[in-house]
Amino acid sequence: MKQWPVARQLLVLQALLLAVVLAAAAVSIFVLTRNREQSAARDQVLSLAQSIADNPFVAGAAVGANPSAVLQPYAEQIRIHTKVDFVVIMAPDRIRFTHPDTTQIGKPFIGHIQEALQGRAFTETFTGTLGSSVRAVAPVRDASGRIVALVAVGVTTKAIRSELMRRLPFLLAGLALLLAVALAGALLVSRRLRRQTRGLDSDSISRMYSSYQAVLHSVREGLLVIDADGRVGVINDEGRRLLGLRGDIVDRPVRELDLADTIKATLLDERDAVDELHLTGDRVLVLNQSRAQWGGRSYGTVATFRDRTELEALTGELDATKAFAEALHSQAHEAANRLHTMVVLVETGRSEDAVAYATTELELSQRLTDQVVAAVEEPVLVALLLGKAAQANERGVELTVTDDSRTPAGILPSSDLVTIVGNLIDNAIDASAESSGRKQVTVTVRADEHALLIQVEDTGPGLPHALVESAFTRGWSTKISATAAGRGLGLALVNQVVRRHGGSIDVSSPPAGGAKFTVRLAVPNLVEARL
Repeated sequence: MKQWPVARQLLVLQALLLAVVLAAAAVSIFVLTRNREQSAARDQVLSLAQSIADNPFVAGAAVGANPSAVLQPYAEQIRIHTKVDFVVIMAPDRIRFTHPDTTQIGKPFIGHIQEALQGRAFTETFTGTLGSSVRAVAPVRDASGRIVALVAVGVTTKAIRSELMRRLPFLLAGLALLLAVALAGALLVSRRLRRQTRGLDSDSISRMYSSYQAVLHSVREGLLVIDADGRVGVINDEGRRLLGLRGDIVDRPVRELDLADTIKATLLDERDAVDELHLTGDRVLVLNQSRAQWGGRSYGTVATFRDRTELEALTGELDATKAFAEALHSQAHEAANRLHTMVVLVETGRSEDAVAYATTELELSQRLTDQVVAAVEEPVLVALLLGKAAQANERGVELTVTDDSRTPAGILPSSDLVTIVGNLIDNAIDASAESSGRKQVTVTVRADEHALLIQVEDTGPGLPHALVESAFTRGWSTKISATAAGRGLGLALVNQVVRRHGGSIDVSSPPAGGAKFTVRLAVPNLVEARL
């Protein structure tokens, strides 16, 4: 039976249950009907016995010269008319005056009469000459109230049973009709269940559910299924963690969830999304979304999330390292050119000019390095600044570090420093490179007693005040990109790191033009780092 489809198992179980329930109902109804028939028979014989006992004719005939001759026809007429099995009128000493079997007249009545002799009518089930019967015995009084006779009226239990058996076919027919209707309903439910379960058996459904739970809770990507009504259908553990959701959110509308604005807008838009980068309070998530369709019907959307926070941090550090490597390569190439120039000067007998040229170039290249190394103790930040300086030089932009820059090591995680400083300098270089006048980027990284100050100023076209707020959202960029996620992430990442550290970002326009980005971070371990 386990290999049967669930619909068939349910149908068989329903049929068995219905059969048992209807059988129990049939027995109950039979017993109740039998008891009701016996109760009705008691009421009938009691009422009839009392009405006969109250008839003055009976009291007068009972004390007459020949009671049987007068009362026998009367009793038989009433018996036949009322369809009871016997009407017996007797003397107080049990001697019968009447009986359906005339041979029993004059013989003692078989049964109890004590209550009737005390003046009370009563009923009982007793076995007499006609067999087991339901009978009533009532006292007959004369005008003075003296009991002069007794009346017994009864219906045999055989007659009651015959009446019950006569009604039994109708009862069974009703139960059979009820069973047929119930089975028809069970069959319809079974057919519907068969369609919904695709004819699978219970073991297959159990395996599917176990596999579903195992995959749902073990998959390393966040999974969020939204139904056609815009409500959460399924969410796994990783999805809750990445989106920062707590409590029971299944069946809640997506618009009521506490999600990042860009993620919520994408989910509500129900559009297809491929590898889109979105920022939450402290994470960088890669979002993929597609419609859930099967059998030509739409069931909502399925969204997956991957955590790219650490990857973005590593990417930032890699970019810094790459920029530094490119700077070294560029400097090596430039050094080779300079060395070749000095060799030619020496070969041509101009040794003094060669020495002067070498000394000048050495001072120019060493000046920025000495300034950065002296001001910044964080090695990753030193490499980043030197690499960005070489990168800026190749694009015709001068990058300078202000003299008041002072930054101890360990003040912030290196990845956060690279994210903030690297992205701000990249934007400043891009902006200054487009300037038609002086092309310069000025960087200040200074730690005082209360906070860390990072300031990057450029000589580019500047940033209008109306665009300041939107500049820190994902996707905003002044550059053209071939991919949806290729631009507009730098300032958004800066904003994310600053908010995570409880800092602030201020954008202003210097008098000479361009844009100045000022970041202030309240660093808890600033005093320890300075010590």
